[in-house]
Amino acid sequence: MSLAEPSDRSSERSPSQTVTALLSLRELIVSGALKSGERISELAMVDRIGVSRTPLRTALVKLEQEGLIEEIPSGGYAVKAFSEADVFDAIEIRGTLEGLAARYAAERGVATMRLAELRECVAEIDTVITAGSLSEEDFEAYLRANERFHTLLMELSGSPTLRRELERVSSLPFASASAFVKAEAALPESRSILPIANEHHRAVVDAIENREGARAEAIMREHARLSYRNLMMALRNQKVLDLVPGAALIRRRS
Repeated sequence: MSLAEPSDRSSERSPSQTVTALLSLRELIVSGALKSGERISELAMVDRIGVSRTPLRTALVKLEQEGLIEEIPSGGYAVKAFSEADVFDAIEIRGTLEGLAARYAAERGVATMRLAELRECVAEIDTVITAGSLSEEDFEAYLRANERFHTLLMELSGSPTLRRELERVSSLPFASASAFVKAEAALPESRSILPIANEHHRAVVDAIENREGARAEAIMREHARLSYRNLMMALRNQKVLDLVPGAALIRRRS
């Protein structure tokens, strides 16, 4: 029994070290501390993050699957760079998948209690955006309600396969449903989009309730297009673009 104890303790530590490595590496990449195109040195990261090489390598594989890093011919990984077209494509894919999630929810049916959870998110966002001048706390409340709405919609699709694919594309920080919330806080012209976005939320809940699959799908695809508008506004203002998670990975057109 005593011989097994060190192994047990090691297995308990390993997942924790892997999570530490994953979160730390992701933060270094998203914040721009690791530059796009930069090769990731395993030895340097072991010292910098404070984990052993095995969990670090596991984290690197996960980040490659998420699309934040890529293998390089000489071996190892480098931080991936994204063109503006890549960002637009990621947003479009997310919108397509969320549209499919909404259609599945409408066609397969959703319990009244679960629909009420979606409506609660819509009401919370209404409270925030009708409050007048929006503080940082207001935007944090908006962010929480918005993320909850999109997470619920993904769950209500009833498709684990679709949920995995949505989580994958949304792991690209600039493609997630809440990627541009901080940018919206900094751009007065972008704030006008918030009520439009919440009307989309309200309309898709109605479509799901009425079992209108095609309408629900179309609304969510159009909803994702609002991120295009926010991105275009952010690209014209570097200070605002810097507020977008993962913006340091975007290779600007000259």
